[in-house]
Amino acid sequence: MKQLKDITVEVAAEKHLKYVDTINDTIDMAAKQRGTGIARRTHEYLARKITEGKAIIALEKEEFAGFCYIESWGTAKYVANSGLIVSPEYRGIGLATEIKRKAFELSRKKFPDAKLFGLTTGLAVMKINHSLGYRPVTFSELTDDDAFWNGCQGCVNYDILQRTNRTKCLCTSMLYDPAWETGNNGNGNEIKKRSLLETISKFNPKNTLILLKKYRENKKTK
Repeated sequence: MKQLKDITVEVAAEKHLKYVDTINDTIDMAAKQRGTGIARRTHEYLARKITEGKAIIALEKEEFAGFCYIESWGTAKYVANSGLIVSPEYRGIGLATEIKRKAFELSRKKFPDAKLFGLTTGLAVMKINHSLGYRPVTFSELTDDDAFWNGCQGCVNYDILQRTNRTKCLCTSMLYDPAWETGNNGNGNEIKKRSLLETISKFNPKNTLILLKKYRENKKTK
């Protein structure tokens, strides 16, 4: 069985460019399994993230285990941690959490004043984001940079995003605002900490039912 202690999670560098095709193939496989969610990126796009020092890669010696990258939008006012993927044989050991934590730290270091956000349909990713301080929000609170939303074109649900004029989709949008560290929302209003299901139910009621079903299923298998 794979163990987290045997895996190195680090900022990707040029020496890791050889893994780009493997990363994209792993993304494709996950998208087919889920039937939703993950958009494939070009080889050049992922390679640029790596050479710019804006990606996290996980390896067990020379074997690929996981990946995530960061991107800035709206003159660096918003930063997304995207493309989180873990190879099937490395799932269930906490690796996704470690990758997201490293990506979060890298984002805060490179863009300390930016709001961090992401779109996801996965319960596991929502839980990880919630533990890092993210909260579900409406799509209107995310960047309006067309370049970001154009990146969703590779997703099988892109037509939904278009039909709703980018106001909703099957994904849940989650946001982390550095201003929350002071205990308010930037307007002097105190923030009340809510559970993950409570916050999702406020902004994406449909996903609440889906997540509640998954949560109950997970409880039964433990």
